[in-house]
Amino acid sequence: MTRISTQLSAVRARIHAACRAAGRSPESVALLAVSKTFGADTVQAAFEAGQTDFGENYIQEAVEKISALRHLPLVWHCIGPVQSNKTRLVAEHFDWVHTVDRLKIAQRLSEQRPEGLPPLQVCIQVNVDGGPTKSGVTPADALALAQAAAGLPRLHLRGIMCIPEPAPDFETACEIFERARDLFEALNAQGLQLDTLSMGMSADLEAAIASGSTLVRVGSAIFGARHSPA
Repeated sequence: MTRISTQLSAVRARIHAACRAAGRSPESVALLAVSKTFGADTVQAAFEAGQTDFGENYIQEAVEKISALRHLPLVWHCIGPVQSNKTRLVAEHFDWVHTVDRLKIAQRLSEQRPEGLPPLQVCIQVNVDGGPTKSGVTPADALALAQAAAGLPRLHLRGIMCIPEPAPDFETACEIFERARDLFEALNAQGLQLDTLSMGMSADLEAAIASGSTLVRVGSAIFGARHSPA
């Protein structure tokens, strides 16, 4: 086995163990491999090890990889900030966007999504712990943004995403992630049909899964130390 396939297997084993500990089916949690700063050859190695969904933060870098690997049946997720001047690139190349935090961005993605492509799958990014350096709509404003995004053409609202500040221990991490789960459930109680709770990364995926995550975003545990952005 290659290094990446070995590390992918180890991450999948962690997901399965966390699901068992939480009384959940392993199939209830999807793995998103965060491939930012790694080249197309590394993504292809992960694909050959059975991974199909990849997350990217840097849009221009991602577009180059998407183009280079267009012959493979990959699913590309934008998990970095989306500025107004990059919405067209995102709308034209990605399958998912996890970081919608303003109605203006959702509207531009909707307007610029090509007619020949399936609807863009989107998540609302929520700043669940009030981290001062974190992007995301406040929990109090999440419902209004989610309802507005759900009504836009060419978009399919799937759920919410969060990136809380690192927590000092498992229990604290769970408390924070549970705020996101509670918000997710509250949005569904308002009539939104959400199925994706995108939370948890290499260091805290167990706490996220214990708290209800349906998708974990894992980079360093699969690919190793991050390269410097090009």
